[in-house]
Amino acid sequence: MKHGLKMVFATALLSAGMVSTSFAAEPIVGTWKRDNGTLIKYSGKGSTFCGKVLNGKYKGKSIGCMSGKKGKYRGKVKVLDENKTYKGKASVSGNTLKLAGCVAGGLICKSANLKRQ
Repeated sequence: MKHGLKMVFATALLSAGMVSTSFAAEPIVGTWKRDNGTLIKYSGKGSTFCGKVLNGKYKGKSIGCMSGKKGKYRGKVKVLDENKTYKGKASVSGNTLKLAGCVAGGLICKSANLKRQ
């Protein structure tokens, strides 16, 4: 009986450890899909996360880097088909990443919603 309880307790501790680790990753980290089918992967260290195109015409190109945490990010966004870089912001809510490039001090922004893959 004691051995069985120790096993249950050890399993519970391991499960709790796995749950807390899964919540440790930043929400922006991962692969996201635009409406046009383009896949973008965000990865990084600390509080800086950079996006890279995984497929299509711009495969391998950077779309810029963001800094932040807990689902709110700011940085630079490259619009590859315009060959321009804008001030950018991003927010993650569930499986949706809202990515925006802004001008005029952030007053005018063009955004896109991406879905987590």
